Amino acid sequence: MKYIQQEGFLIKQIGENLMSAQEIVNKIDVNGNHSPFAVYLDEDVFELEQENLYRGKVWSYIGLDAEVPNAGDYKTTFVGDTPIVLTRAEDGSLNAWVNRCAHKGAVVCRERHGHSEDGAFTCVYHQWAYDAKGDLKGVPFRRGMKGQGGYAKDFDMKDYGLQTLRVQTVAQMVFATFDSETPDLEEFLGEKMCANIKRIMHKPLKIIGHTRQFMKGNWKAYAENSRDSYHGALLHLFYPTFGIYRQGQVSEGVTDKVGCHNYFNVSAPPKEDLDYKDYADEANREMQGPHQLKDTRVLNFIPERDDNVALSIQSLFPSVVLQQIQNTLAARQVLPKSTNETELVWTFFGYEDDDAAMDEHRLRNINLVGPAGLISMEDGEAVELVQNGVHRDGELCSFIEMGGNDVEDYTSPMGMDENAVRGFWKGYRAIMARD
Repeated sequence: MKYIQQEGFLIKQIGENLMSAQEIVNKIDVNGNHSPFAVYLDEDVFELEQENLYRGKVWSYIGLDAEVPNAGDYKTTFVGDTPIVLTRAEDGSLNAWVNRCAHKGAVVCRERHGHSEDGAFTCVYHQWAYDAKGDLKGVPFRRGMKGQGGYAKDFDMKDYGLQTLRVQTVAQMVFATFDSETPDLEEFLGEKMCANIKRIMHKPLKIIGHTRQFMKGNWKAYAENSRDSYHGALLHLFYPTFGIYRQGQVSEGVTDKVGCHNYFNVSAPPKEDLDYKDYADEANREMQGPHQLKDTRVLNFIPERDDNVALSIQSLFPSVVLQQIQNTLAARQVLPKSTNETELVWTFFGYEDDDAAMDEHRLRNINLVGPAGLISMEDGEAVELVQNGVHRDGELCSFIEMGGNDVEDYTSPMGMDENAVRGFWKGYRAIMARD
């Protein structure tokens, strides 16, 4: 980002023009094929996102139903940079509220996951207590003591509940929105996206565990990465080297009607046709030297559905990636922390009816993904490489025209285009721009 001195203030300058955060966003091409690097760098753009996007007519993923199975269970998370608590109430309902006491603004729940035995959520600062729905239920010394102190007679606890969000679910994925006018969740996601979610979450889930990853890069660089099939066998050489994925494999890329949501599904190759050398030959690069795994069971794929899909990456705007890679299942929640810092929370899950052998297999498969996964460890570095490369020249634009310059709702095979990346920017601009 470049700056000039004007009337005693530093003003952002792009080229010869002074540009506000709104003008930077408006500069994104309407078809998503170019975007200024300033969208990764500008702090005012980051603040604009919090209001127009995360607090706008958008559903943000906040967790899985299975993470709060019982009344009194809770999970702390974020919508954008706003701290949020997901709870299960006595009536079984899921609720979300801002993790901020109505008294002094202190954080109410301090643990990532927890359980309240009595159903009360109490701020440690002054002991204001709320129920799972965010309603204020108790205030110490509300009437004072011995005629001294206390609140006014017209103080009504009903007026001091926590700020709540709307909550809806699709197939055990829980989403929240600040905006009362946001269309229902299934309308926001679209029929095709909901169908793929239900494909993965077709029976009750059980949580395996969590990992957390911090990247020194903007959240949108990771949003692009998860939608970018072009890099799959180029960056992730583990794929072609060990026969999990190659560009010519049977696959499809599907977007919603706008393009900001998408999924990639790749079928497992027929075992009789599997030749690892063919995979390496199709890659533009390949690992140098001999590479072998001491335990090849990490590569095993056990079909669990009729469709034989062995790899599914679904990116739901703006905040989550739902994945099936072999038999490892996870939701990756994307949390923006600043212009140049992103937290990625991986929630790994299986199914309630998994036997001990499948539990062990899924745990073994997890070695493929996560912050240090044999496949996915390069993605975090790629995000940081982008951030480091563009940080001084925000006036320049990315070039996103592999496979075209607009968004198609279907591509096959995937891997030779940037269609879904254009979809992200097209959808982002539709929400953020004010032309």
